[in-house]
Amino acid sequence: MGQLTLSKLRKSFSNIEVIKSVDLDVKEGEFVVFVGPSGCGKSTLLRMIAGLEEATNGDIIISEKRVNDLPPVKRGIAMVFQSYALYPHMSVFENIAFPLRVEKMNEADLSTKVQEAARVLQLDTRLKQKPGTLSGGQRQRVAIGRAIVREPKIFLFDEPLSNLDAALRAEMRIELTNLHKKLGATMIYVTHDQIEAMTMADRIVVLNFGEIAQVGTPLELYHKPANTFVAAFIGNPKMNFLNVTCTGADASGVTVSLDGSGEALIPVARHDGLVGKTLTLGIRPEHVHLGNGDLTTTFTPGVIERLGIHSVAYGAVGTSGGGDFCGLFPGTAAIHDGKPATVGINAVDCHLFDEHGLALERQIELSEADPALVDPSAA
Repeated sequence: MGQLTLSKLRKSFSNIEVIKSVDLDVKEGEFVVFVGPSGCGKSTLLRMIAGLEEATNGDIIISEKRVNDLPPVKRGIAMVFQSYALYPHMSVFENIAFPLRVEKMNEADLSTKVQEAARVLQLDTRLKQKPGTLSGGQRQRVAIGRAIVREPKIFLFDEPLSNLDAALRAEMRIELTNLHKKLGATMIYVTHDQIEAMTMADRIVVLNFGEIAQVGTPLELYHKPANTFVAAFIGNPKMNFLNVTCTGADASGVTVSLDGSGEALIPVARHDGLVGKTLTLGIRPEHVHLGNGDLTTTFTPGVIERLGIHSVAYGAVGTSGGGDFCGLFPGTAAIHDGKPATVGINAVDCHLFDEHGLALERQIELSEADPALVDPSAA
């Protein structure tokens, strides 16, 4: 069993509270990713689960047992760190076998467990080599193998791919996803990279200043972010935000006016008292297109990144030329630096946020199909 429950968990260093009453349930077999900007508390939260940091208040429950007072070795967890932390003088076999030797396991069982872990990780032909002869990805697999042989209830990963180059990170994302499918184990993974979170997680926990901003599947966070923080953090390039004025609201949605671009009915849940207020309209760069839309405006690119399959343009919208705006267009799109272009936004693609940055719920159904959630060129 590998269920995890965090109940009103807090962590303070002197008078600085870094984790603020976190409540979370992780089901057995889930791949859950903690994501957020640097300093949001994600690694501290992981270290508290592991027993490397003491909780100030609250409960950590693993497989229905409170583990706050247990040392790491008694919690049924195994942790893979950002650094491989391998013994350079030991072979791959001995590095993987090390925790079993500490437990004084008999040689036959030890060898069987190491061989099986090496087979799963495709390291069976490397067992006699030293870490110095391996690539970065292979070394990280050795570190993962050392965790696998302990047969933990929960695997904890603390930014394990951040030391790898872009190509290796992409390969290791696939390997870790496949490993999760093979083992069926509960895995909790910390990263600051939202692309890793979107491509690997069953559920994502978005943290901001020690609090959970939102928990959900990648599709839920992409299509229905709870607030402007999550909306900006999830998706690459990040969401655009424009000030709009509410001119009407009924059962079909909220009508907004964008300066110089007309009005559009945005299909979101109705809220009372919005008429006349300034709201924030969110639109993802991949939903901006050349030509007219429900809302049409002028976009003047300042910088254009030609990526082949896509052209990413950054510039200003509207006749006043104010604000930062990004559009993700086809690679052959006829856009040029400093040359104004007409761009359209469809109401169904828009998000609306109130004056506090909280989302008005979109009236859309999420399909099981997984669209291009992020710019694949950024992987």
